Amino acid sequence: MPLKITRIVAPLAVLAASVGAYALLQVMKPEPEKSDKGPRPTSVYVAPVTQESVALQVTTQGEVRARTEIDLVAQVGGRVVSVSPEFTEGGRIESGVSLLRIEDTDYRLALRQAEARVAEAEVAVQQALADADVARKQLRNTPNPSDLALKKPQVAQARASRQAALANLEQARLDLERTNITLPFDGRVADTRVDIGQFIVPGTTLGRVFGTEVVEIRLPLNNAQLASLGLPIGFVAAPGEEVPVTFRASVAGRIHQWEGKLVRLDASVDPDTRMLYAIAEVQDPYGSGRSGNGMPLAVGLFVEANIQGRQLDAAVSIPGSALRAGDIVYLVNAEGRLEVRNVEVAHASTQQVVISGGLEPGEQVVTSAIRNPVQGMALAAISRSESDAP
Repeated sequence: MPLKITRIVAPLAVLAASVGAYALLQVMKPEPEKSDKGPRPTSVYVAPVTQESVALQVTTQGEVRARTEIDLVAQVGGRVVSVSPEFTEGGRIESGVSLLRIEDTDYRLALRQAEARVAEAEVAVQQALADADVARKQLRNTPNPSDLALKKPQVAQARASRQAALANLEQARLDLERTNITLPFDGRVADTRVDIGQFIVPGTTLGRVFGTEVVEIRLPLNNAQLASLGLPIGFVAAPGEEVPVTFRASVAGRIHQWEGKLVRLDASVDPDTRMLYAIAEVQDPYGSGRSGNGMPLAVGLFVEANIQGRQLDAAVSIPGSALRAGDIVYLVNAEGRLEVRNVEVAHASTQQVVISGGLEPGEQVVTSAIRNPVQGMALAAISRSESDAP
């Protein structure tokens, strides 16, 4: 019996001793220090608000178009007997070089007949003048002879016939010249609709061609962009005063750049888009106007345009990444807290924003993203120069 009691009491004693020791340790354990520090500040990139002279840049897009593009139409009829190898889609055509020839046998015969009629008419004029001279001598003693008696109507008729014959001769020469079809400008062939051996009539469309001396790009501008340019509606640049424009586009996996000039603004606003269009030009886009990589500014290409705008002195500006939706910027104030502020934007691009109200030079604007921004939250400002330091 005493042995059984010992077996029961011994474990209980050990358990009690363990509980007592744990309680003693908890009582003697030092309390953790209480921290008065708040949440850790959020690190953000900042940039100062600057005041400097700024050259505004307007960015827009447009499609390259040929300034001269025409349908090539036959002025005379006949069978096509010759076609230039360049008269094919994309072919290069030089001014005055033959594109097509129409059989000219009938037109050469017509020219000879016209020349013969002129000769006949000239003889008739000389005969009428001789008859009139004879009549005048015969009637020199007759008082007040009539014009008919003096052969004046006959002379007038002969001269009129000669003029008609000369006109027919000129028409015959033109028709013969028109059997050889050329362009009055350097260009490219957009499409063709005839081939050798085909019979055509006057008015037949032979193809479509466009000039390559100059291309135009129509660039849409909204009201803010027009203000950044500082140009009036209907502006036409005087020679030597055109506005520089740089064009960029991705072609064959590479970025190419071309230089052009803004030459005029439309005189009216588009009623559908409410935009005003600027017209820029690039000279010799398939030759000297190529990009630095040798790429021509091809008709139909869609390009981005950067237009040089007006110069602003002492302009307040911030990086483009500092402007938030709704014309809002985030600032880090003197206490290191977030301040949300509305600003007035005079000009905005991806690189730079010009502010007309709401900021002062020297203030620090946040250029990086902030997750769940709250007015007054603690921020740790990091300048880009500091982050780039080794």
